[in-house]
Amino acid sequence: MNVISRRQAMVFSDLDGSLLDHYSYSFDAALPAIAELARQSIPLVLCSSKTRAEMEQIRIAIGNNAPFIVENGAAIFIPQTWLEGAFSTYFAALDHETLQCADGYLIYATSDTRARWLAILDLLQDEYAGEFDHFSRMGVEGIVELTGLSKDDAALANQREFSEPVHWLGSSERRDAFITELESRGATVAQGGRFLGVTGSCDKGRALQWLVRATAACLDRESIDTLAIGDSGNDLPMLEIAHTALVIRSPVHDFPALSRDSSEGVMYSDKPGPDGWNEGVAAWLQERRS
Repeated sequence: MNVISRRQAMVFSDLDGSLLDHYSYSFDAALPAIAELARQSIPLVLCSSKTRAEMEQIRIAIGNNAPFIVENGAAIFIPQTWLEGAFSTYFAALDHETLQCADGYLIYATSDTRARWLAILDLLQDEYAGEFDHFSRMGVEGIVELTGLSKDDAALANQREFSEPVHWLGSSERRDAFITELESRGATVAQGGRFLGVTGSCDKGRALQWLVRATAACLDRESIDTLAIGDSGNDLPMLEIAHTALVIRSPVHDFPALSRDSSEGVMYSDKPGPDGWNEGVAAWLQERRS
């Protein structure tokens, strides 16, 4: 998808529990709406706590070639051919120092590397002994046991570049103290559907804003309509700032609490996961036609 619709819209979607089923990780129920977005040339930007390696597999599976946002907003990967190369040309003219070029992508990173967060977690190991575990220490076998992923998929999930998922085992009170300690050491902690995501000063909302502003500048447009889709606390930053928020029902937790006026630009799905995703995107597209 190299051309944005004349109606200037972009869709930003969480994966686990939203586009992907919480239990099976299937996206089949969302395929009709995915196809309709493609037909209308509305880019679908995947925005997840997942790694680049994981998201590349999903993008191939659904035929997606738009930019994507990894590890809770820690980095944005823009294919160099996206918008028929306009993005690359625009930022080359600006000599944009924060954009790196590698593996066929322009990469905009807003977080330090995983190594920094692992070092901080090591420092907290004694104080919170037995109260948390994390991907690097679990290894592939531990990730498989905890998530039900295959070994191959668990290996992809462990290819973190900018963050570290933490499995909290202690009380909620101790979790709050743990998060405060991490934040005092420079980390940002996002509560996902299953894990605490430990990363830098970034979130999905700031990543959405940067990509929308940059895309509008590349195309010489004043604004781009946005739909953000998510089901968990780590989706709140993008759900709060998008023109329209589609909040997906979860089979395991309540809707995340939005602070924005729920009567304006907020949709809640009746069905969970990709069924709700398909239902909500179809309703949003219908509203845009009216």
